[in-house]
Amino acid sequence: MGKEIYEGLGQLGAKVDAPQTPEEAVLEYVPNPRPKADYLVRFTCPEFTSLCPVTGQPDFAHLVLDYVPGETLVESKSLKLFLQSFRNHAAFHEDCTVGIAERLVEEMKPKWLRFGGYWYPRGGIPIDVFFQTGDAPKGVWIPEQAVPTYRGRG
Repeated sequence: MGKEIYEGLGQLGAKVDAPQTPEEAVLEYVPNPRPKADYLVRFTCPEFTSLCPVTGQPDFAHLVLDYVPGETLVESKSLKLFLQSFRNHAAFHEDCTVGIAERLVEEMKPKWLRFGGYWYPRGGIPIDVFFQTGDAPKGVWIPEQAVPTYRGRG
């Protein structure tokens, strides 16, 4: 696989403004270089932000994306820009978490995907939201996401 697989990517290596909404964000994909092997890919976003749809105040989360690729991989810069587009997006934690996972599943078509949204407290209560497409393929090492539950000063 040479440089030609990257030629169709509009964001990689280019100066790109952050999209203002998740709908205008473009997720880009590259061919999986090992399509016959089942392996896990993990992305961690410890500083995700969105807006509360009621108060307009910022909400913060630690996101963990685990997936076993099918034919494609999500390109990391486009994923970063997609997640950044939620900074001005007003939605509940559940909607953000599940919506991100569903879009990746729909577009990327992974063999398996697990997405954890570990949200910091709102009104004194942390909310964790999890999405998974089914059982992981046999023989793939799936480590725990290892994000501790929120303990405050406790």
